[in-house]
Amino acid sequence: MIELFFKGGPIFMGILTIILLIILIISVVFFITVSTRKINNSEQTLRKINTVKSLGIFALIIGILGQLIGLFSAFRAIRFGEVEASRELFAEGFKISMIPTVYGIFIFTFSIILWFLLKRVLIIK
Repeated sequence: MIELFFKGGPIFMGILTIILLIILIISVVFFITVSTRKINNSEQTLRKINTVKSLGIFALIIGILGQLIGLFSAFRAIRFGEVEASRELFAEGFKISMIPTVYGIFIFTFSIILWFLLKRVLIIK
């Protein structure tokens, strides 16, 4: 798992991990708030819960951006002759460039599930 983190690029993978941690913290705080019934305004709490979904979308965008920047850098290196291009190199490069995108999709899916659960808990309470 750590190997994928560094292969995917520590900058983008680090940003995505920070977003994941923020999503987890916000979800736990809202779950505790909702379950202890310390809700003053249900509509305002629902808007705050929507932050989880928004951060998930942001993670997806960051993952795609990480892939595009990685591919741009690889094609630029091939264009300037820094690297000799072969089919194997293209396949491996594309595989590695997909890591931040897949991680972003995972975070997005996780945030949507958390958002749905938090919304259901708010409606039930």
